Amino acid sequence: MSVWPAWEVRDGTGATAWFGLRLEFDDGAHVDAVAVVAEGCVSIEDVRAEPALSLDDLAALADWIEEPLSQACGIGAVPDEDPGPEGADTDTAGPDGENAAGPCPAGSGWPRGIEGQWLVAQKYRAAQEQGADPVLAVMTATGFGRRKSLRLIGQARDAGFLTRRRARH
Repeated sequence: MSVWPAWEVRDGTGATAWFGLRLEFDDGAHVDAVAVVAEGCVSIEDVRAEPALSLDDLAALADWIEEPLSQACGIGAVPDEDPGPEGADTDTAGPDGENAAGPCPAGSGWPRGIEGQWLVAQKYRAAQEQGADPVLAVMTATGFGRRKSLRLIGQARDAGFLTRRRARH
């Protein structure tokens, strides 16, 4: 299987990237697809196959492309930040020992996208109102380490669910 970046669009809050991928089989069959990566989530935008895929094969497509696509997109791959104290990186494993580089049903169970950002904001505000540490509240709720939780809080701010920490001029 081959994966290559097609293009990327940056805006004020992040970037959306498109990747092309081709999966070839020994019998000459092949599948071409376009994947979109935005806010840490991957979705398939277009799929073309020769010969056409059955519904069962289409359902199995995600399993076939998940690992190579995640590596090419940088999701679930090696952390991009320096390790914390004592060389331990708190973001590489979730509470159940699974890779917690991104919220997913198999990992922490924390929802992705706008729903997850809204829930982070709710936990953050509730902790503030109780006089507790809001970052620790988000860490406890999500099961993620400090850096990943701060990243989620930042995404909630960018989505408008939390106010900015400081005024921008």
